[in-house]
Amino acid sequence: MLYSIFETVREDFDAVDALIIESLNSDIPLVEEIAAYLIKAGGKRLRPLLVLLAARASNYQGSDHIKLAVIIEFLHTAMLLHDDVVDNSSLRRGRATANATWGNAASVLVGDFLHSRAFEMMVEIGNLNVMALLSKATNGIAEGEVQQLMYLRNPEITEATYHEVIYRKTALLFEVAAHSGAVLAEAPEPIASALNHFGKHLGIAFQLMDDLIDALSDSETLGKPAGSDIAQGKRTLMVIHALRQPDSETKATLLRVLGKGDDATQEEIDAGLNNAASP
Repeated sequence: MLYSIFETVREDFDAVDALIIESLNSDIPLVEEIAAYLIKAGGKRLRPLLVLLAARASNYQGSDHIKLAVIIEFLHTAMLLHDDVVDNSSLRRGRATANATWGNAASVLVGDFLHSRAFEMMVEIGNLNVMALLSKATNGIAEGEVQQLMYLRNPEITEATYHEVIYRKTALLFEVAAHSGAVLAEAPEPIASALNHFGKHLGIAFQLMDDLIDALSDSETLGKPAGSDIAQGKRTLMVIHALRQPDSETKATLLRVLGKGDDATQEEIDAGLNNAASP
């Protein structure tokens, strides 16, 4: 199904891939090396796909949607770099993370490079409405990351707060990907608004599934350690619901694992996952 959707904009997507490689050019070899390592690692590229689909659905006739899709991918990749440093992650998509290979300092700085390159490309497009959307979104995403950090290992997190966090840290970039494609095409407000809502809710669904898969899948399938959310003390929706259950032993086990963070053993993490999945 996803393959057939990609095929509707295959020519555009090939142009996005070519522009990504061209835009990674730098006089600093390490910048190119790390950025290329990340970009070529794969992934579904759902966010740039949304840009292309939204622009075409809005009857866009120009070529700047290619550049806009690359901007969205660069912003996303920069955020992944910073996330892996914050989370002290060692694996992503089945490969060593940049911070595990080159260190935290290089990872953060190359994330900054991708972020600034994205804003250079925004200026090249020269659409102030698109730039306003992207600027506001990147600020909101950063707030979401800080908000999630504040709530690590906090047993009082509510479902409403969880939804605030996943909207900012994940759904907002989906939302702006779809919305900006429509705005670039100067689509009528009802169409731009509909695409905005579609992107938002797709992003929320994506994060809900990502949280669930982290708890219920295995490391080989995930390409990263299973149960990493539990190990890091994150309150996902499944954990929040598990902590509402009346079984005091279940809650005690889960809270103990959440409180230990990176010091939890794999056996403890597995026990916490089982308790979270049991309600």
